[in-house]
Amino acid sequence: MAKKRQTRSSWFFKMLLILVSMLVLISLLIVVPFKWINPPYSMVMLDRWWSADQKMSLQQAWLPWQQIPSHAALAVVASEDQRFPSHHGFDVEAIQQALSEWQREGALRGASTISQQVARNMYLWTGRSWLRKGLEAWFTVLIELIWGKQRILEVYLNIAEWGPGVFGLQAAAFHHFDRPASQLTPMQAALLASTLPSPLRYDPVKPAAHIQQRARWNLEQQRKLGGSAWLADLS
Repeated sequence: MAKKRQTRSSWFFKMLLILVSMLVLISLLIVVPFKWINPPYSMVMLDRWWSADQKMSLQQAWLPWQQIPSHAALAVVASEDQRFPSHHGFDVEAIQQALSEWQREGALRGASTISQQVARNMYLWTGRSWLRKGLEAWFTVLIELIWGKQRILEVYLNIAEWGPGVFGLQAAAFHHFDRPASQLTPMQAALLASTLPSPLRYDPVKPAAHIQQRARWNLEQQRKLGGSAWLADLS
């Protein structure tokens, strides 16, 4: 009897080891190449296209890092993740603040970093579950280790959703302001960044009062961060 239990236990651990090894191998195969190759689609793009009542045409044009306006990149960081340059994928302080607010008010706000958003949008399905949260953490660790900060921000600015079927900064600039990203004014970039919590709900061209207020706050935060000079140091 004891021998049978030992055999079953040994079989279980072997299968577990095989599954973990397969997860690691598959993860590396779909993460490592995108350190250099620009992804043509993200899982969110495919999900939006598949779930649309009528198949929408996706708007996206890739902007390499060198062509991304620094004030637009800084606007997004100021809005979404001001500790992006210094954390390792997870903003522990923001998570602790969110948990404290949940205990006080009963409402749990998001505390996802840009790295977590890239991991989720690139590789995972929409919706919420503990499984998806665990995989999100796993892919966040991988892209932080393999891609580095500059590449993570570059990918984010090219796959972020800015309207129905509109993905990436370049497509957003044309769609909302009828101009390339290189010609966005600081206020236009701040307005785009300010809609990111709900890009399908808010319009940066006809912003609600709280979006205008958030855009002005964004510009002030950019000044407090010291401008865009630190972007050159991302690696």
